[in-house]
Amino acid sequence: MASKDPTNIARLRSLLEVTRLVRDETDLSRLLEAIARTIGESLGYRTVVVNLYRPAWNAFEVTTVHGSAEARSTLLGDTLPWEAWSPLLDNRFRRGGAYLIPHGTFDWGSDVGRRYVPEYSGAGGPDAWHADDELFVPLLHTDGHMLGIISVGEPDTGARPSDAELEVLVAVADHAALALEGAQDNAAAQRHRAALKQLLQVSSRMSESLSIDAVLDAICRGICDALGFHNVRLDLPDPVTGIFTPRASVGWTADQLQQNAPISMWELAPLLDPPFEIEGCYLMTEQEAHARLPSGHGSYTSVMNGSGPWAWDRHWLTVPLYDRDGTVIGLIWADDPEDRLLPSRPLLQALRVFANQATAALGSAGRFQEMRFLAEHDPLTRLLNRRAFNHRLRMETIRSSRYGHMFTLVVCDLDGFKAINDREGHLAGDATLARMAARLVAAIRDPDSAFRIGGDEFALILPETGRAEAVPVVDRLTQAIEQSNAGGEPGLRASFGVAVHPVDGDDADSLYRAADAAMYEAKRSGDRVRFAA
Repeated sequence: MASKDPTNIARLRSLLEVTRLVRDETDLSRLLEAIARTIGESLGYRTVVVNLYRPAWNAFEVTTVHGSAEARSTLLGDTLPWEAWSPLLDNRFRRGGAYLIPHGTFDWGSDVGRRYVPEYSGAGGPDAWHADDELFVPLLHTDGHMLGIISVGEPDTGARPSDAELEVLVAVADHAALALEGAQDNAAAQRHRAALKQLLQVSSRMSESLSIDAVLDAICRGICDALGFHNVRLDLPDPVTGIFTPRASVGWTADQLQQNAPISMWELAPLLDPPFEIEGCYLMTEQEAHARLPSGHGSYTSVMNGSGPWAWDRHWLTVPLYDRDGTVIGLIWADDPEDRLLPSRPLLQALRVFANQATAALGSAGRFQEMRFLAEHDPLTRLLNRRAFNHRLRMETIRSSRYGHMFTLVVCDLDGFKAINDREGHLAGDATLARMAARLVAAIRDPDSAFRIGGDEFALILPETGRAEAVPVVDRLTQAIEQSNAGGEPGLRASFGVAVHPVDGDDADSLYRAADAAMYEAKRSGDRVRFAA
């Protein structure tokens, strides 16, 4: 067998086999099993253990054991922190790139995790392998940081390895480290491809969906699935108060969301502190965040935490969304990373791209909503326009006829509006129209509707309203106009015509003609309001 062949050919075979694994194997668990088996069979060790470094815990975990059932049951799953490994990798045990701890040179009574000490007899002599010997070979990333440690024991030769044999073992471990590094890089590349796929899906949702909520939900889902955060939410500010409230979220329970106290625009500013900015994202510890917020500010505390210098430990990760003027128009909060690690710079770059998509979605939605608004509204007064008036008048006529209800149509026209334009200019005329629109809106109830149906012509539709109920509405309007005139604003007067369905007209056209005729009669007579005859 190759494990009993001490020749250079067998050693070369082990190097070639591990090199093949670097090229062919991508599944990490199968890769580690193959590496352990190859080292054991090619270099002649009955027990080979892989201790994989877990950066989230700053510890090593036994993930793979090639050897006896007893060795596997004893060692698999055992973890040992970096601090406990440090004495084992002391320079006094170093031989080449390996660490050989002969029997009797180390106090194994200290906390070094579980050990497997087989019943084993060496070849005899001063270089015989003792069952209590340990041989470790670090697996190093090409940039120098630790990926894991291989432990070997029970050599077939019965002797401690020579310098030449250690050199081969270290060379094989170097190739194994390359294989492990490649597998981890491949996993990162897969995550990158998943993120790109999610971004493409979000982009397609932006083009095929007009719902801002659907797009924002897709962005939160993409961050969760592609970047590995269990909890993701996207907050938008209230247009009146400026308080940020959740608009879309993934992973958060209702109770968890309620743990987060509302945050205002001015409270947010200290969290966007330049020293904490990485790739357009802001990352800080929980203590640093609370130091920048009002005392007692409530917030959710992460549960997917680790330990060690690279671990996520109740950190805050915030990604602001900016409009073209640099104003914050939204916030993405990402929490509870699946790997319990602080996000890498490439991951934060991907998160920033998702945030940019959210910004684009908000911009597109805003433009679409404005276009849809302007399809039915007058851009100057923001009242419903003539198109909306014709539609709603027909619908209200049909509904009232079907259910036997009344409703009132009020039409009004500003008196002397042309003189205001001629005397003070069009800007003053526009301001007069805007003031009139505001008075119309202030005078009506929630079910009522106000319209600008022409240059200086306005209309009101008052559902479930007869002549008696319409009089107070017109009175409030005329009083508001008179008060504005008394306040020094340019002279403003309006004439009103009122028609009630179905008394004054049983269809939309006849009702409008009746109200319009009443309004012109009010103009001719000098009255403020006339009802249809």
